[in-house]
Amino acid sequence: MVLDQVGVFAEGVAVAQIGEAPFEILRHTVDGVITVNTDEMCAAVKDTFDDTRAVAETSGALSLAGLKKYVQQTQARDQSLLCINSGANINFDRLQHIAERTELGEQREAILAVEIPERPGSFKQFCRAIGRRMVTEFNYRYADADRAHIFVGVQVKPGGEDRAEVIQKLRDADYPVEDLTDNELAKLHIRHLGGGRPKVEFSEEVYRFEFPERPGALMNFLTHLPADWNISLFHYRNHGAAYGRVLVGLQMPNGDRAHAEEHFDRIGYRYWKETDNTAYRLFMA
Repeated sequence: MVLDQVGVFAEGVAVAQIGEAPFEILRHTVDGVITVNTDEMCAAVKDTFDDTRAVAETSGALSLAGLKKYVQQTQARDQSLLCINSGANINFDRLQHIAERTELGEQREAILAVEIPERPGSFKQFCRAIGRRMVTEFNYRYADADRAHIFVGVQVKPGGEDRAEVIQKLRDADYPVEDLTDNELAKLHIRHLGGGRPKVEFSEEVYRFEFPERPGALMNFLTHLPADWNISLFHYRNHGAAYGRVLVGLQMPNGDRAHAEEHFDRIGYRYWKETDNTAYRLFMA
C-alpha cells in the first residue's frame, strides 16, 4: 500500500480544494482518503527527524501521518507499508511551532483547565493529586480571594486512557476540570493568555527560577516553601532543555521577606530576584 501527500489530505494545510483534473484522476485510482490534523503532521515531522535526521515540511510529512493513522485504524501488522516524503521546504522559525504541537500530536500531553481554591497550600495539594507525572506547562495568576483558574499541561501515555485516568483522578478529588487537549482555541491562544491583572491590589515578590526537568521537581519546590506563603503568579513551559524556566510571584509575611533567599538556597535551584519589572508592570501587575 502506498500513501503519499496526493492520497492523504490535511485540515486546511496543503490546499484549500483539490483541482478538478487531479480529483477526476484520483477518484478512479485511489482506494481511500485519510485525513490528519496539524498536531499529527507535526508528530510525523518529529518521527522523520528521529529516524533519518532529516527535517520534512509539515505537508511533506502528511504521508507518514496518514500511514500512522492507517495502522492505528486497521491494526495492520506484518506488512510492508510505504510512504513518500515529498518536501523539505520549511522555515527555521516554524520549528518552534512544530515542537509545540508534537506532544499533542503524539497524544503525550493533556491540556487541562482546572479550578482550585485560592488559599495557601492549594497549589501543592493540586500537584499531589496529579502525582509523579511530568508537568509540561503551568499558567496561573491570582485574580480574587475565592477561586483560582489554572491552565496545566501534563505528560500522559498515548491512546487516551491515561489522559482519562488523570482527569477522573482530579474530579474524584473534587477539582472542576475541563479537557482542552483537542480545543484548537486553547492550543493556539488561551495557553499564552493565561493570567492577567488581579482584581485587587496586593504586594508580592517576583523571582525567576531554573527547575531541573525531572518528575518531582515542582513538588520539591513547593514542599520547601513555608506553609503561610501564597503563590500569586506561576508560569512555566517545558521547552525540551535540561532546565525549565519558571516565573513565580510570592506573597509572604513581612518578617519572612528578608529571609526568603535562605529558603530558596535550601531548595538548590538557581534563582534570580526580578528587579526589572517593566514587562511585569505592563502585563501582570
